[in-house]
Amino acid sequence: MGCGSVGSGNLELVFDSVGHFGRYQIFLYFICAFQNISCGIHYLASVFLSVSPQHTCRPPGNVSRVLFQGISSWRLEDIWTQFSIGREDHIIVQLQDGEIWELTSCHRFRRDNKSSLNYDYNGHKSSFPCLDGYIYDKSKWRSTVVTEWDLVCNREWFGRLIQPTFMLGVLLGAVIFGYLSDRAGRRLVLWATSTGVFLFGIAAAFTFDYYSFIVARFLLAICGSGYLVVVFVYVTEFVGMKSRTWASIHLHSFFAFGTMVVALTGYLVRTWWIYQFVLSTVTVPFVLCCWMLPETPFWLLSEGKYEEAQKVIDTLAKWNRTRSCKLSELLSLDHNGSAGNKPSQVEKHTLSDLFYDWSIGTRTLIVWLIWFTGCFGFYTFSLNSVNLGGNEYLNLFLMGAVEIPAYIFVCFGMDRVGRRSILVFSLLSSAVTNGVIMVIPKDYHVWCVVASMAGKFAIGAAFGLIYLYTAELYPTIVRSLAVGSGSTVGRVGSIAAPFCIYLSSIWIFMPQLLVGTLAFVSGVLTFMLPETLGKPLTTTWEETEKESSSGKLLSTTDNTVLENITVVNSEDSGLNK
Repeated sequence: MGCGSVGSGNLELVFDSVGHFGRYQIFLYFICAFQNISCGIHYLASVFLSVSPQHTCRPPGNVSRVLFQGISSWRLEDIWTQFSIGREDHIIVQLQDGEIWELTSCHRFRRDNKSSLNYDYNGHKSSFPCLDGYIYDKSKWRSTVVTEWDLVCNREWFGRLIQPTFMLGVLLGAVIFGYLSDRAGRRLVLWATSTGVFLFGIAAAFTFDYYSFIVARFLLAICGSGYLVVVFVYVTEFVGMKSRTWASIHLHSFFAFGTMVVALTGYLVRTWWIYQFVLSTVTVPFVLCCWMLPETPFWLLSEGKYEEAQKVIDTLAKWNRTRSCKLSELLSLDHNGSAGNKPSQVEKHTLSDLFYDWSIGTRTLIVWLIWFTGCFGFYTFSLNSVNLGGNEYLNLFLMGAVEIPAYIFVCFGMDRVGRRSILVFSLLSSAVTNGVIMVIPKDYHVWCVVASMAGKFAIGAAFGLIYLYTAELYPTIVRSLAVGSGSTVGRVGSIAAPFCIYLSSIWIFMPQLLVGTLAFVSGVLTFMLPETLGKPLTTTWEETEKESSSGKLLSTTDNTVLENITVVNSEDSGLNK
């Protein structure tokens, strides 16, 4: 079928001609989505990279005898199985020179009386810092970042900054590469960021100290975040409206596969730098194939590169075995390649426009809270999975696996019962499951894992939906700004999530209390938002106000929203974990 002579706003007719999700789009989609696995890997690799095992101060000499409570041994390594997590036990060691030392996790004491090797001692003893380092339990992990650079005791906070600094890089990368993709093109940014993910991932495995490790991970986060932002734009600019919503939401599923790969690799590889190296090699297939990715026709047209755009459309039609569409007819171009009508200057909008009036301002604050809750809960469930009891590798694997049916649930539910209904259900369900976790006895770890999976399912569904729902709540003039600002607030939630896990040292259920409270408040406030299912997208604030106050539902193609936010500006909007 040919393309008739239409205005420049009807580029979707290209997909009517060459196919909405044909073989060429499927080929490009899975190449790009595969790299999402690598991003999911690095986002959660720290779960096992920064494991802090049981440890004790290293004695200042060779040990001849070890005593722990009523157990005597010749080797310190034989004592670890007797330790109880959360107890401040101490170990008695006798050195070859006869000195007797009491060793705790962060202190060591020398007894003045060398004649008694009893566990209980009431005599005088001198305190010394752990200047000789620490001895670690290697029964699970031969080495981690914590054991490599002694990130325990007074240096413990260095280890706790590993994930937050990574998430700070995620926030920065989205801003940098979102801007660059609009200037330099989607393809170039995909090449650069994927190469950066590989190089900085390998570099992190071979760093020589803590600071170089943090820098390598920070740069890795910038590149990984940049890739996730731009790949969403890239994919949606190649997929027609009929398949765009499903394609975009299921990019999350490949991120979930990355979480499962982390769990499997952590189970098989117990040395941190080998673990990091193996995880980084997942990027290699994409780096080898990314040269085959073409630039998107939307970006080429926006830059006036009409002949190159036509070649991409011709290739797409050839692969899909359909008839190509002449862009010169579609866009009413003259033979010299100049547009018949110059696009009008787009008015710049600022963050204050999201607070157009009291009603819109309230809407914006609620949307921001949902974004924050979605990202905060997403990472809290994932990072806390290793603390649920049982097999921590299986726990993390299940936390990743449960995301996939969550996104399928969103795709089916949002077009049947509505966006708001699904979002409210997901948030309130997450709140309930967090409450359930708090009343499950600690010894019933299987039920804790099941409840956590239900909570992760619910919060994953909310996160998968909020991007599309946010875009539908705002008019075209600020749509990208609304999604971009919400995504930024969500990344702040990602930065805060690791600190939430550390609060479990104050109270074991503190993470569940915080996530559950936020989810409950967000779910209740979501009732104040309008339903957007079946309603047409608005262009101005006046139309938005009219649509919000009207109960009339008009038929429209739901995927249209992605057309309006992803092919215009990737600097302001981005799908990012």
